[in-house]
Amino acid sequence: MSRLHFVKPADVAEPLRSLVDAPNKTQLELGPIGVYAQIPEIAAAYATFTTTLRAKGMLPRRLVELVRLRVAFHNQCRSCMAVRYRDAAGDEVDETLVCQLSDHQVAGDLSDAEKAALDFADKFANEHLSIDDAVIESLKSFFTEAEIIELGMNVALCVGFGRLAASLDLVDYLPQEFAIRDQGPIAPWSGKPVII
Repeated sequence: MSRLHFVKPADVAEPLRSLVDAPNKTQLELGPIGVYAQIPEIAAAYATFTTTLRAKGMLPRRLVELVRLRVAFHNQCRSCMAVRYRDAAGDEVDETLVCQLSDHQVAGDLSDAEKAALDFADKFANEHLSIDDAVIESLKSFFTEAEIIELGMNVALCVGFGRLAASLDLVDYLPQEFAIRDQGPIAPWSGKPVII
């Protein structure tokens, strides 16, 4: 059981309720925001930020999703690892590609830009002070400065809130392979995900 309780979708208060269309969502579709709903005004600000980052971002959705899953692995955030997001076109990152995240440097289906972004995400999640001029110059080979800022914001969001979700053990509504707590570390490529 999660360490804090989830607010039922029908009980989510405004301003969060309409912002995330809570009554029409399952608990799994709400995800961790179901716990954050205990503070609806602050959770609404969080939801607005994440929605804006997703909707207005310049980075390819595929890259953002791969980075999100890689950071979820480092955080051991089971709720993040269990979910796959479709982009606006309805596309999703397939599981063959997700499996390549285990050793992304040798993955044949990842671009050099994606590998550089994943390297940045690894460093940010595990040893952020090792991000030096060389790392940023490497990113500049593939991304504009604005895109690097966006990448950093995505990674920061995933690291911080993924660790919060992992610390609170927000697994109540996940598929069984992601919800079992005593199995040790898991990976996004270790179970059947839920597509949202």
